Amino acid sequence: MLTKNQIAQRIAKELEDGWYVNLGIGIPTLVANYIPEGIEVEFQSENGILGMGPFPYEGEEDADLINAGKQTITAMPGAAYFDSAMSFAMIRGQHVQLTVLGAMEVSENGDIANWKIPGKMVKGMGGAMDLVASADNIIVAMMHTNKRGDSKILKECSLPLTGVNCVKKIVTNLCVMEVLPQGGLKLLERAPGVSVEEIKAATEAQLIVEGDIPEMKF
Repeated sequence: MLTKNQIAQRIAKELEDGWYVNLGIGIPTLVANYIPEGIEVEFQSENGILGMGPFPYEGEEDADLINAGKQTITAMPGAAYFDSAMSFAMIRGQHVQLTVLGAMEVSENGDIANWKIPGKMVKGMGGAMDLVASADNIIVAMMHTNKRGDSKILKECSLPLTGVNCVKKIVTNLCVMEVLPQGGLKLLERAPGVSVEEIKAATEAQLIVEGDIPEMKF
């Protein structure tokens, strides 16, 4: 199974030169550490920065430089800072080519639930609703199952939804899946050492398997 860093590393292979990319809280923030050689991307955070770099080394943190998850970050040369109104204008105006989000549940139709567990204290949805409503390309980074081993890739989400039919691709610790326009998830790649049967057993949603499924390459 993949570690959280390996999930981020695999998602980083989806980046294309010149893209503006928003990274959500959790695993998605790690993507900034794995930009492939030969391309340049600009990472945007809804709290008001364009040009985020990788996480700082220990002892080199600047408490004034944080992302939307209040983690300390670095800034690339030429980075810009602005208020959240400008940041959300970028998002709502569809000026971001890729959004990477974490999730608690994703359905086979591309619905996502990533902001609330009933009965537990949460600070609110933040910018997640704007991101899923405005982005054309959403990749979810998540664990395939919960701590009890229950699938988080479902026929229908049981938690309050953040967005409907918006996710395009899912990268978990077990595999990479594509959300098909007609519904259902197509298995694209599997984690090294993980079998198709293990992925099927961990997936409640409709999983479409065609031909031999290759292992992920890093």
